[in-house]
Amino acid sequence: MMQINWQDLTPEQFLKEYWQKKPLLIKNAFSNFSDPVDADELAGFAMEEEIESRIISQQNKEDWQVAHGPFSAFEQFGEQDWTLLVQATNNWSAKTHDLLTPFRFIPNWRIDDVMVSFSTPGGGVGPHLDQYDVFIIQGQGKRRWQVGLPDESLKQLLPHPDLKQVSDFTPVIDEVTEPGDLLYIPPNHPHNGVALENSLNYSVGFQAPNNQELWSAFADKLLDLDAGTRRLDDPNRQLTENPEHLESKDIAQIKNFMQAQLNDETLFNNFIASFLTQCHHAMEILVPVTPITTEQLDDILSEEEIRFTPVSGIKSLIISEPYPCLYINGEAWKLEEKTFALAIKLAQSLPLTTQEIKSFTSCLLNAQLLTSVLNKGYWFIE
Repeated sequence: MMQINWQDLTPEQFLKEYWQKKPLLIKNAFSNFSDPVDADELAGFAMEEEIESRIISQQNKEDWQVAHGPFSAFEQFGEQDWTLLVQATNNWSAKTHDLLTPFRFIPNWRIDDVMVSFSTPGGGVGPHLDQYDVFIIQGQGKRRWQVGLPDESLKQLLPHPDLKQVSDFTPVIDEVTEPGDLLYIPPNHPHNGVALENSLNYSVGFQAPNNQELWSAFADKLLDLDAGTRRLDDPNRQLTENPEHLESKDIAQIKNFMQAQLNDETLFNNFIASFLTQCHHAMEILVPVTPITTEQLDDILSEEEIRFTPVSGIKSLIISEPYPCLYINGEAWKLEEKTFALAIKLAQSLPLTTQEIKSFTSCLLNAQLLTSVLNKGYWFIE
């Protein structure tokens, strides 16, 4: 199992001193790093309709082009100055998904996906800003990285609608990364990576929803549940002398009226757990043609050499309040005391052996939970 060689740091020190505060480069963070995908396999993903991909190329410092996949060929881009980016590669490559394991010192719900890029010499996306945290693992090849500090004067964007590029900045990190090096970049820190030779990079991105996304999704949840239909009332209304005024006490009453829904623990906790486990990118979900029954599960478990495996890229978590629930890709399973231990295993999204499953399925509730997850296509049998 991959682990980060923190060298003179610990994960606790990293979170205290660097997380969302300042960038960090750890040389040789992964000893003997082996690429989970190669350039040809990545190109194959970029030919698929359902997989989000793009190629960014440049003719000169200000002439940038963005082409969106799927792609049928790549020869037209030449041998330098372009980058192929494939979003959520971990949804299609289990080995790429394994790159998330070293970052589990941060809660699963914060992790978004692994974007993989292949760059020819001179390839990159230009100096730019991101609004989220990212760890970048250097795979094949070498890349020169420059990372700066937040700077309000960099708000002027260079002209391309698909790129969040900024003007030149003063780097605090200016290094060449080699296979196994790890670069951490906090939000709003300008950075620029330029390939010195054919290079693969693995960007572990973290989700950080903004207020608009949260409020919009919460409103959608209210509509879906037909909740929030109670109207504002004021049975203790007092005589007003200024009917043309919206008074502060009325504003406070309306705010409290709206706040009450956020304070509804059952409503909000279930909303936010569902929201945070929704997958933002396509993945390969194969639902069984014929649903698996608990009786069939017993037959399956008579085979010793099988594994129960989560679909690569699924998002899972457990909430305990107001009642225990398992969430997978936005769907909820209410848990009983007897199903909690199995739910933890499912939420950890690690393959389970026949013997591990057997330790749970003597209980009918556990068998029902497992078959439900299998029938949704979130787990499968190897």
